[in-house]
Amino acid sequence: MARRVFFSFDYDRDIWRIGQIRNSGLTKPDIESAGFVDAASWEAVKRQTDEAIARWINTQMDGTSVTVVLIGAETAQSRWVKYEIEQSISRGNGLLGIYIHNVKSFLTGQTDYQGRNPFDTLAWSAYSLYSISNKYRVYDWVLQDGYNNFGSWVEVAAQSEGK
Repeated sequence: MARRVFFSFDYDRDIWRIGQIRNSGLTKPDIESAGFVDAASWEAVKRQTDEAIARWINTQMDGTSVTVVLIGAETAQSRWVKYEIEQSISRGNGLLGIYIHNVKSFLTGQTDYQGRNPFDTLAWSAYSLYSISNKYRVYDWVLQDGYNNFGSWVEVAAQSEGK
C-alpha cells in the first residue's frame, strides 16, 4: 500500500536535490510500486507569514502517515524542520531521515557536505525535554539506493508507529 508522505527539508539550499527525490515516484509504473504519494507543494507558501506557514504545514500533514526529513547541509538548523518534526511526533507519524548531500544539484552538478542529523538534537514538548536520536532510522539516498528502496523505508517508518 502506498503511504501518504510529508517531506520536511531546508528549502533554500536543497530545493534542487529535493526535487529529484520528491519526483522519483513519477518514474515508477504506478503509485504502489513507488510506495508513496507526495502530500505537499512547498513552493506555494515559501513567502508567507510565519503564522500562514505553520497553518499550511499543519494542513499539508493532514492525512499523512509518514514524515520524511531530507537532510542537507543546513537542515538541522531549520526552525521549520524542527517544527515539522515536533508536529509529526505529536500526530504519531512515522519518521525517517534521508541524507541528500550526495545527490548532485541540477544547477551545478555538485554534491554538498553532510549536515547534522536533526534527530540528534534535543526535541521538546510543553512538558519535557527528550532525545530522539536513536528512535528514527536515517538512510543515504545515493549510497543506499533510495530510488529503489524509498518505498520500503517509508513502510518501515509507518509500521514503527503502528500506522
